[in-house]
Amino acid sequence: MLVIGNTGATAGDEEDELVTLVPRAAEGDARALQRVIAIVHPRVLRYARARIGGGRMPTAEDVAQEICLAVATSIDRYVDTGRPFMAFVYGIAFNKVADAHRSLVRDKTTPTEDVPDQEVVAFTPEDAAVVADGSNEVRALLDSLSDKARDIVILRVFVGLSAEETAEVVGSTPGAVRVAQHRALSKLREQLEGDHSGHDA
Repeated sequence: MLVIGNTGATAGDEEDELVTLVPRAAEGDARALQRVIAIVHPRVLRYARARIGGGRMPTAEDVAQEICLAVATSIDRYVDTGRPFMAFVYGIAFNKVADAHRSLVRDKTTPTEDVPDQEVVAFTPEDAAVVADGSNEVRALLDSLSDKARDIVILRVFVGLSAEETAEVVGSTPGAVRVAQHRALSKLREQLEGDHSGHDA
């Protein structure tokens, strides 16, 4: 049974904790694995919510649970290559979200790029501040970016990773991540402002 909880520890503390916990979890320590999943779950849920709109099946919560299950079942095969453990986790998350999008395309006649107006992405207050107030088209805007740019924005803005951590996850450099983030956010801002000026007219 995976118990998912929030301890209120800072991201830095949790990163240090993962360094200790992951090898123990990989060796079969159930308590260590439980704690690893408790640290991982809020981060992958935030990522899934940014990629999968509300009212869809599978839900972001379903996908986050799948990611955690995949992490739990594959942690014994994890090899420490010097990259953060969360890079391994986000690799799984990228694949699970892609699988969810493929299943949506199979199950619905509506492509995943088309976001109905009533569809709302579940954001925390901090996330909502990044995008326009009440903007339901955020996920559609994110989907207008390239895969790499979209993942950089989600990891930096929604998940809260540093440029260095994001670079590790996407296989880039911190400088390139900052440039890509700046360009992507500028593009999103232009699109949002264009949409809003159109609505206000």
